[in-house]
Amino acid sequence: MAQHAQGAAVSSWGGGGRPYAIGSKKLGMWLFIISDALTFSVLILAYTYVRISNPDWPRPFELWPSITMATVMTFCLLSSSVTMVMAVLSGQRGDRGKTAIWIWATVAGGVAFIVLHSNEWLELIHHGVTPFSNPWGSPLFGATFFTLTGLHMTHVTIGVIYLAVVALGFKRGKYDTEDVEVSGLYWHFVDLVWMFIFPMVYLLSNVV
Repeated sequence: MAQHAQGAAVSSWGGGGRPYAIGSKKLGMWLFIISDALTFSVLILAYTYVRISNPDWPRPFELWPSITMATVMTFCLLSSSVTMVMAVLSGQRGDRGKTAIWIWATVAGGVAFIVLHSNEWLELIHHGVTPFSNPWGSPLFGATFFTLTGLHMTHVTIGVIYLAVVALGFKRGKYDTEDVEVSGLYWHFVDLVWMFIFPMVYLLSNVV
């Protein structure tokens, strides 16, 4: 009986690929994404509630230039998701050079987003909108807008730095394909969050 138990303990999986096997890096990233998704969900719900409950909620985002520029920002992030997919595919093929190029293209999309979003912030601040004041109506607009978009832009900035480190390290052989895939998970999550913020904050600004 004891010999049978010992044999079972040392026996190896012989059924092909492990269906539920996942690397520690991916597991850690998935756990982070789940916890961070809860944070963004609460912020989006809070923004929605505060907006609906305030009759003097401002509508500062016109079709031009605000919504148009936000659409361009969305295009930058969506394009960077495509380049990130190409980076992962190149990494799985073992082509370190192309993988690094695709990651740098993703970084470029993130930098473009940050620049455009920063310009929008500066424009709002120029008109007197801050986290504590708003000349157009409810002061809660500034607080919720800068908190929600600021947290997201912080994630984008961290993602740009993260991807740059992975691109440099992967090309030099310091990182492997799993590192590229994990960084891709983070970047796709950041892009997905924006796909909720964009319609809620911008597209519906003149509807609801």
